[in-house]
Amino acid sequence: MSWTVLILAGLCEVAFTYCLGRAKEASATEWGMWIGGFAAFYVLSAVLLARATQTLPLGTAYPVWTGIGAIGAVLVGIFIFGEPATFWRLFFLTTLIGSIIGLKSLA
Repeated sequence: MSWTVLILAGLCEVAFTYCLGRAKEASATEWGMWIGGFAAFYVLSAVLLARATQTLPLGTAYPVWTGIGAIGAVLVGIFIFGEPATFWRLFFLTTLIGSIIGLKSLA
């Protein structure tokens, strides 16, 4: 169950980066709504992370949480915001995924 909570926390981190990206493009009232979504997902992400660390080692949970958020943010940037998918960007994304798998296998 703790791994599920941790994955949800990471997905909330992806959601708040998505909201931040949309807020960057928005104006007036729409900007406020995206920032509100950003704040809500940010808080939910932190609460879920705290819940997951009650049973998972912090040294494993935190890097996995940030890794999910980083991977998700890169993928959102590429697929939604049209950022470039260069060789080096994908190479380092792959090494990050390998590192997360390695940390999970040690927990």
